[in-house]
Amino acid sequence: MQRLLAAGILLALSSGAQAADSGVYFSHHDWEIACDNTGTCRAAGYQDFDDPQSVSVLLTREAGPDSPVTGTLRIGEVNLDDALLDSLRADGHIALRIDGKLIGTVEIDPDSLMVDLPNKLVAALLSVSRDNSDIEWTHGDYRWHLSDSGVTAVLTKMDDVQGRVGTPGALVATGSNSEGDVLPPTPAPVVVAAPVAENNGSNQPLPTGDRPNLRAALGTTLGSDDECTGLTSPGETGGFNAVRLTDSRLLVSTTCWMGAYNMGTGYWVVNDTPPYQPERVTLSGSGYEDGTIYAAQKGRGLGDCWSRDDWTWNGDQFVHTASFTTGKCRLIAAGGAWTLPTLVAEVRKTPEIQK
Repeated sequence: MQRLLAAGILLALSSGAQAADSGVYFSHHDWEIACDNTGTCRAAGYQDFDDPQSVSVLLTREAGPDSPVTGTLRIGEVNLDDALLDSLRADGHIALRIDGKLIGTVEIDPDSLMVDLPNKLVAALLSVSRDNSDIEWTHGDYRWHLSDSGVTAVLTKMDDVQGRVGTPGALVATGSNSEGDVLPPTPAPVVVAAPVAENNGSNQPLPTGDRPNLRAALGTTLGSDDECTGLTSPGETGGFNAVRLTDSRLLVSTTCWMGAYNMGTGYWVVNDTPPYQPERVTLSGSGYEDGTIYAAQKGRGLGDCWSRDDWTWNGDQFVHTASFTTGKCRLIAAGGAWTLPTLVAEVRKTPEIQK
């Protein structure tokens, strides 16, 4: 069945290997993968959704021929009882068993509840993509079951994105194609963060007379599916705020939407006098500070899973410089288990900002 599943996934991906010029995210059952724009892929697996004993493994592989796979284990801390934590602090050894067979042991850090896995254990975990397996981490009488549901699909996706399908280094569908044909890594783009106007300070309300014309101008940037009550129903969310970016341009914002535990602020770059010529950055922002807009949203109220995006001012526009999630909502850790980026960039500051 695993081979049939892998074959089906390969047919679905038969358009060929994807260049690493944009990020890829894919999830299947209890596993997920995020590949960033450099070609590095990170696959994370978890316990079954209904299993209260939370655990996760992260498998990371950079782009390029013959690159190795590294692994990290993380024990869930959200539901961890005091007796187990005391036991791990006294003796942090955790064993990996696959189908009841002891594969090896690692010593977990009692503070982070994490440990990097040796090559032997990583290889054993990769082997389960070819056979249905019972994956179990044990510490004395304690058991954590890592699901194998979705691992074949996710590792096949990793092979496809990195151009490894049919090569000896593929994780699932190996073959005799040359490793030299594997996609090379792509350097992360470099974005130079420009200084903003010295008097940008904190958000300041815009003069009342500017609001009607500005609201109309900003409204032209909305699509049919976009939501921004600050533009369509201004009395519900208040007016506009602004910070100065340059001598002639402002960053204006208004509340666009509110949910149970998230909210989104719209941000636009505009001329400080009409015509405003607005350039929309995002409708889901969370804040702005010193040339950076960020959007951080919870996956659910418990706060064990998040997403985040950053935009950096380069003197002319805000450039998207980061996009990641912290993984599935599986009670691993407050704030999320991992950093799974689909977009990375090297942000450099100008000498003016460094002073």
